[in-house]
Amino acid sequence: MTFTPFTFTPITDAWTVEPLGGPLPAGFPAGTVPAVVPGVIHTDLLRAGLIADPFDGDNEAAQQWIGDTSWRYATTFSWHDDGSTRHDLVAYGLDTVARVVLNGEVVAHTENQHRSYRWPVAALLREGANELIVEFSAPVPEVEARAARYGALPQVNHHDFNQLRKTASHFGWDWGIDVAGVGIWQPIGIDSWSGVRIDAVRPLVAVEPDGTGVLTAHLALEHDGTDAGVDLAATVKVAGFGQGATAVSDAPADAASVVVTARIADVHRWWPIGHGDAALYDVTVSVGEAQWVGRVGFRNVHVNTAPDAAGRPFELFVNDELVLVRGVNWIPDHAFLTEIPAARYRRRLDDAVEANVNLLRVWGGGIYESDAFYERADELGLLVWQDFLFACAAYAEEEHLSVEVEAEAREQITRLSTHPSLVIWNGNNENIWGYVDWGWPARLGDRTWGNGYYRELFPRLIAELDPTRFYSPASPFSFGEYLHPNDEHNGTMHIWDVWNRRDYAAYRDYTPRFVSEFGFQGPPAWSTLTRVVHDEPLAPFGAEMLVHQKAHLGNEKLERGAQGHIPIPASIDDWHWATQLNQAQAIAFGVAHFRSLTPHNTGTVLWQLNDNWPVVSWAAVDFDEHRKPLWYALRDVYAPRFATIQPRASERARANAFEGSSPEQDVLALVLVNDTGSDWSGEVALTRLSFSGEEFASENVLVTVRARGTSTIELPAEVAAAGDSRRELVVARVLDQASGFASALWNPADVIDQSLAPQADALDARAERTEGGYAVTVTARSYVRDVFLQVDRVDPAARVDRGLVTLLAGESARFEIASSAAVDPSAFIAPLVLRTANGLLAPAAN
Repeated sequence: MTFTPFTFTPITDAWTVEPLGGPLPAGFPAGTVPAVVPGVIHTDLLRAGLIADPFDGDNEAAQQWIGDTSWRYATTFSWHDDGSTRHDLVAYGLDTVARVVLNGEVVAHTENQHRSYRWPVAALLREGANELIVEFSAPVPEVEARAARYGALPQVNHHDFNQLRKTASHFGWDWGIDVAGVGIWQPIGIDSWSGVRIDAVRPLVAVEPDGTGVLTAHLALEHDGTDAGVDLAATVKVAGFGQGATAVSDAPADAASVVVTARIADVHRWWPIGHGDAALYDVTVSVGEAQWVGRVGFRNVHVNTAPDAAGRPFELFVNDELVLVRGVNWIPDHAFLTEIPAARYRRRLDDAVEANVNLLRVWGGGIYESDAFYERADELGLLVWQDFLFACAAYAEEEHLSVEVEAEAREQITRLSTHPSLVIWNGNNENIWGYVDWGWPARLGDRTWGNGYYRELFPRLIAELDPTRFYSPASPFSFGEYLHPNDEHNGTMHIWDVWNRRDYAAYRDYTPRFVSEFGFQGPPAWSTLTRVVHDEPLAPFGAEMLVHQKAHLGNEKLERGAQGHIPIPASIDDWHWATQLNQAQAIAFGVAHFRSLTPHNTGTVLWQLNDNWPVVSWAAVDFDEHRKPLWYALRDVYAPRFATIQPRASERARANAFEGSSPEQDVLALVLVNDTGSDWSGEVALTRLSFSGEEFASENVLVTVRARGTSTIELPAEVAAAGDSRRELVVARVLDQASGFASALWNPADVIDQSLAPQADALDARAERTEGGYAVTVTARSYVRDVFLQVDRVDPAARVDRGLVTLLAGESARFEIASSAAVDPSAFIAPLVLRTANGLLAPAAN
């Protein structure tokens, strides 16, 4: 957590901003405009009416001058001496290269967005009015100048973002808008104090074998020099669940640090989602008049990467229980970081939890997230994997950058040590892989590229400051000296040939131990897309549509990725639905395969949960907070108890396979994954039937699945063998409806090859008003795949409780819609709102 002492007074009023120099557009007014602090330049200009919405249409290109311009923030604030012996100017976040001036005197120069600064300024303060100025260098020319001075290094952007300790994705990404700007993005103000000040607290926790919780609080202290030889007493109080402990440590008057250890017998442990309660204790640390208040959770963490018969696993344990990771990658939730209130963080993390996610990976091209993010994760039991902020690039290890990297890492390791949700520190995103596979050595020569950070600096700092958490040098990483960093048999893996070059069926070619990145794109909700894209006519390759598609050949890949699975129709409405559906099906296909490999595979981390602006992307939840079809698919395939039918090799096929070759997958098998703490036994009905509901073969089997385990049952040949793959499917239905297992379906053919009934013939739908909005009930007359309501077409604020519901003949489903819009209920079953996979097939194809 960010420690803001009660003695700190933020300076928030009367800020202005003006350009210092740069390519200003014609007609830009002279003088200053009001500014908000904390804030960033783009939002200040937007509020002043000097720029249009950067997210709308093609405004992005017309606003590149902002990142080429230097800016001057200034305010006059009132200060009165309160008798304290120290008065410090504290800046919790400046973005990025800045000169700080107080009453005409230069206080400091800064060049790191990801750390805070503190400067003694008592000699510069005046009774009454004081002028504070922060001048920012233009970020784009700054990185270009540094590349010229120090030498350009490999990276994946059109700007040299790796020259500066600034959010990499500010300069654009393959899902992100290019809005490199500046700003006082965290609080700035005066901290007036006397005696001793608590600079930082690292409350490290452990649970001993007898259940005793141990809190070891490491305090960093600063003194004003007036202690007069009086010894210090540091007190730590821990309270929660009717329990409590108080511990005191004495230290010399001038001690720069002190350690206090508190113990609680039979402590309530903090558990991740699905393993127990996320128990949090209140902690108060006091030294003299100084006080620090926070919360901790008692748990132990370790990761097993020891070699086994198949390679090296990546197994995460919390309190000695294996956690099967169902994760998503996280990017900043808004391109302008000061526009993410705590309520938005809560909604987004709730999106994750409601999709059965148990881990968020904070990606290394963004930021060390806000306190609101980690505090909500602590409360929810949502695990966090935190990247150090190094992504897809080489980084210099010379002093001009390394001193900032170490200062940043020290501060953030300390700051985040409070949070039980944080279980993994990761050195970088794809940089070691990039060095090995992306041609970096030829471009680098003998220059440094960041390896020293990942292999030496970060593990040393973790060992010094927070040895309670696991450290991985990179993602992907194989945890072996001579192993390829992206080896599927060892450690963590990124799978990106699927989406970029290969069909999503190729996910089955992989048997990874842990997948920390994989994904497939789809457009945002219709209302999100049409709010910002205004092409006439709206088309997949329209000019503004492509502004909102940042991936190389992205919309081409959308269409290519659907080939062989879903027809790509001519109308933009059907194109939108088809590509959304294909995204969902691709990820459901991959996750089902990976989870079926449990325990060989112990986790998947989908790219990505969220967006930072309205864009066609890999996200499950779009920028306007609509849950895309992918989100509903993810909720289903991430269910703690999950059933899937997968192709497998029979014993005969394995016996006849050549040595070193993969045996033919010649049978179907039901795989039940039980990611709960309880064993399960029950009966499963296995049935092959027609789309109209006629049964061709059926057999019931008894199955037992251990807690955190899987069971695999080969389907009888008469059930598995389709007579007509275009008109049949296989269903595995757990008879115990309270088991948590949804039915598993096996479609022998893809949508494009199935003889599905046209939507109008396949289902009946009725809509009605309800107390909370509306309800839609759908009843299938024939097999209906992927029923989905695009409710935002009726009301952009509407939300629906379920999606991508597949119905067998005779089955019904009810959809609850939360909406305050006053509309005819039938609007929610209009053809462009009520969508199915069946509806993408032309009648001639049936």
